[in-house]
Amino acid sequence: MKLATLNTGRDGELIVVSRDLSRAVRVTDIAATLQQAIEAWDTLAPRLEARYTALNDGNAEDAFALDMAKLHSPLPRTYHWADGSAYLNHVQLVRRARGAEMPDTFWTDPLMYQGGGDHFLAPTEDIEAVSEEHGIDFEGEIAVITDDVPMAVSPEAAAGHIKLIMLVNDVSLRGLIPGELAKGFGFFQAKPASSFSPIAVTPDELDDAWQGGRVHLPLSVHLNGEAFGVPEAGPDMIFGFPELVAHAARTRHLGAGAVIGSGTVSNPDADGGPGKPMRDGGVGYSCLAEVRMVEKILHDEVRTPFMHFGDRVRIEMFNRDGQSIFGAIDQQVVEYRPK
Repeated sequence: MKLATLNTGRDGELIVVSRDLSRAVRVTDIAATLQQAIEAWDTLAPRLEARYTALNDGNAEDAFALDMAKLHSPLPRTYHWADGSAYLNHVQLVRRARGAEMPDTFWTDPLMYQGGGDHFLAPTEDIEAVSEEHGIDFEGEIAVITDDVPMAVSPEAAAGHIKLIMLVNDVSLRGLIPGELAKGFGFFQAKPASSFSPIAVTPDELDDAWQGGRVHLPLSVHLNGEAFGVPEAGPDMIFGFPELVAHAARTRHLGAGAVIGSGTVSNPDADGGPGKPMRDGGVGYSCLAEVRMVEKILHDEVRTPFMHFGDRVRIEMFNRDGQSIFGAIDQQVVEYRPK
């Protein structure tokens, strides 16, 4: 099943979207918002699934052509947004960039920070930034949405609480990160509003690409219209989503609608190297911090700048038939001007 939210207000309006992303139907008679649906998932999901089947069969009343520009993030806001860092190649590179060693415990204990869930950007909404000097970066990721998760849940049980999957652009201000982390209290100003793909899908929509709590497909990233990366999301994800959800719930209950991110999708070379740009025969990257660090390693200088005002990033994932699964996050960076 594929779900989306029309951008009609702060929490939007829930719709069901056809498998090919061409059509949709309103479902306010079942649930007004995705938050309402996820809070009563066991009761409402079968009714939404029936509407989804009718839509795909051409039997849904009042179906309409889908306009991606009119969609918000599936959850425009949530009570809980926590982002992991399950791709340790990414962790190694960004820590090396700021001269920090990677402890051995990172291989056994997931990294995670809690972000701001009160406001997410729409998938085609501009990324407003105060200054280019802050080091504006995109981060292509995957995230899951859960129902109510009990505290101290096991990874095996956590898998059953994963109801929806979507893509993420976890915007980072790299220039602010070192100073914030040096205080020993984590990210805050360095992590402005994130955005999510226009479509959230149930795991069964991924068929055999959903295995071991991971999405085994490449993530497509374009910067200013040019291919920037197609890293594989599955094999180098050290902790699967069941482990990440269990980690987030170790000492607290997670409310329905909790969003848990994978961290930046990242692949090392086959020989264990840090990864190559696509122009050099590699799979590229899903953030700028990685290519900058690789340039520093290979050339002893950084050649790629962070994002400028006017730059555009597009993040998308396709199934093995070449069809977009989640729709695209497609955003331009603009200078924030107080009104």
